Amino acid sequence: MKGKSKIRGAVVPMVTPVTSTGDLDGAAVDKLVDFLLAGGVDGVFVVGTTGEGAAVRPDVRQHLVKRVAERVRGQTLVYAGTGDTHPNAAAVGNEFLKAGADIIVSRPPTSHPVEKLAEFYQSLLEGLNGPLVIYNIPQTTNVSIPLDVIAQFVGHPKLAGVKDSENNPARLEELIKRFAGRDDFSIFIGVGVLMAKGMKMGADGIVPSVGNLIPDTCQQMCAAAREKNWDEMDRCAARMNNVAAVYQKGRTLGESLAALKAALYCCGLCTLNVLPPLKMLSENELAGMRQQLSSLNILL
Repeated sequence: MKGKSKIRGAVVPMVTPVTSTGDLDGAAVDKLVDFLLAGGVDGVFVVGTTGEGAAVRPDVRQHLVKRVAERVRGQTLVYAGTGDTHPNAAAVGNEFLKAGADIIVSRPPTSHPVEKLAEFYQSLLEGLNGPLVIYNIPQTTNVSIPLDVIAQFVGHPKLAGVKDSENNPARLEELIKRFAGRDDFSIFIGVGVLMAKGMKMGADGIVPSVGNLIPDTCQQMCAAAREKNWDEMDRCAARMNNVAAVYQKGRTLGESLAALKAALYCCGLCTLNVLPPLKMLSENELAGMRQQLSSLNILL
């Protein structure tokens, strides 16, 4: 992180372009990063859930962070997820920082006991050599981080904020009520249907997977929120939800990740290749997706 500046805005959780053998597709990485930068995003988040982080080989993760950081060249912040690397999350995070990441994003280890979450994040904050964003995503970790645990670390010099991807409106309201408005802590929303509501309530940013397809609209949503131009923000949010429905509606989380890559393939931004256990879309599914994207003026 540059100095101690507060982080905010549209941080896009980038897909991980790979070859048929699971290696990094460097040319596609460069193309996608350039597309996101042209959209004016406030950050690029690699090796996250949308990036199939749990399935990406360790050597590919390191290569990805380095390649993205070199392509970004300081034009925006690079966030990197440690994934389920406990008990080596701090070491993994430090390697990402060395490779060029600005901020580390760390979710709890899968099914980690709730009573030991504070211990996990305390150890992580002590071991990291840079800023951390706590990542709450119980749909993949099977554990929800209590707000009281987060409260223990708000104000820590290495804690930059939280990304909350729990689809729980009541939790979001309480999260913002307790922690919004601080100069040293940022709240990012990772659930599409809650982004507009959260920004109106005082959240600092969003982490939209749909930003891979329409980064400019996501950035414009955050800009409108900063200006309290709620009509424009709602317009952007509606477009984001309509586009996201192309790859999310009727699909599981894993299926939607494969479908997002297919949408990017239709736009000429990456290949269809996904990592096991995900499966590529069929030709019939691709045909339907092209039609939907065209109707939304998405195809490049």
